[in-house]
Amino acid sequence: MPADADYVTDLVHEPTQTDSPGIDLTVAEVYDVIEPGRVDFGGGELEPAGLTPHKRHKRDSDDDYEWWRLREGQYLIEYNESLADGVTATLQPRTEVVERGGSHPTLTVESLPRIPLSVGGAGLLLKENARVSTVLDR
Repeated sequence: MPADADYVTDLVHEPTQTDSPGIDLTVAEVYDVIEPGRVDFGGGELEPAGLTPHKRHKRDSDDDYEWWRLREGQYLIEYNESLADGVTATLQPRTEVVERGGSHPTLTVESLPRIPLSVGGAGLLLKENARVSTVLDR
C-alpha cells in the first residue's frame, strides 16, 4: 500500500517513490568536500565545509539524465525532495545502494540536510534522480 506522501514534498515521481513501505528520496546533487569545515563547543566558530559539485557525464549522448562516477570515498548528497514543516522522520539508505557498496547513516531529521554518502571498493555509478534513501516514518 503506498505511503502517505503528504509529509514529503517535491517528489520526482510519486507512484514510483511510494510503491513500497516508506517514501524513497532521490539524489539531486553530489558534492566533493574540498575544504574542511569547523565544529566547536559553543557554535561561535562553526563554519561549513567547502564543497564543489561532483562532475557528471552522460553514458550516451541521447540520454536525458547524467551519471556521477563515484570512486571509493566520502561525498555529500542533496535531495530533490523536502520534508513538510513540523515533520520529524527517520531516513535510511535504500537496500539497492547498500548492496552496491554505498551507504549513509540512518538519521532522525526535521529537514533534509545534505548527508554523507560513503562509497567503498570499486566505486559506484549513480544516476541523476536515483532513489538513494527511504523516509520510514514521521
